[in-house]
Amino acid sequence: MSKKKNKSPQPTQQSAPKPKPKEDKGATFKSISENRKAKFQYEILDSLECGMVLHGSEVKSLRNGKCSIEEAYGRIKDGELWLVGCEIDEYRQATIWNHPTKRVRKLLIHRREFLKFAGRSKERGLTLVPLRLYFTDRGVAKCVMGLCKGKKLHDKRETMKKNDAKREIQRAIRGKAKGR
Repeated sequence: MSKKKNKSPQPTQQSAPKPKPKEDKGATFKSISENRKAKFQYEILDSLECGMVLHGSEVKSLRNGKCSIEEAYGRIKDGELWLVGCEIDEYRQATIWNHPTKRVRKLLIHRREFLKFAGRSKERGLTLVPLRLYFTDRGVAKCVMGLCKGKKLHDKRETMKKNDAKREIQRAIRGKAKGR
């Protein structure tokens, strides 16, 4: 018997299949509440995404969209970040296991982010304001906190003038596009 030698070299190890790149679905989230007044009343210097410690009835109520963050603000106490004044309505079906509507809620952030954010929030005239509450695609409730500085009356007027000018430009562009 004669053995024929194969002239093409065969690899001794099989190469692992190449991993498929993960598809980026983008940042999908379900918005619960947005603090629109904050963008008008404050100059937003920085923002930070925080997790929230919630009771079960609070989560159910948030899923129904029963929340108001208009009067809420952030407070630093004992090395932790707290959300004060956020009103989450009671969940009707929770009966006796319901939560208080305006309780103080703990916000969860990494220690490094906290130290950076807390240091800046101690400056005179800066406030921690919730800008948005939302659920991530995994169903986790998040709060975007903004480090803000209050606007003066003339700053608000200036912002309104800029917005009006932008709106007029957009109207003019739309009018030309339609051929008017």
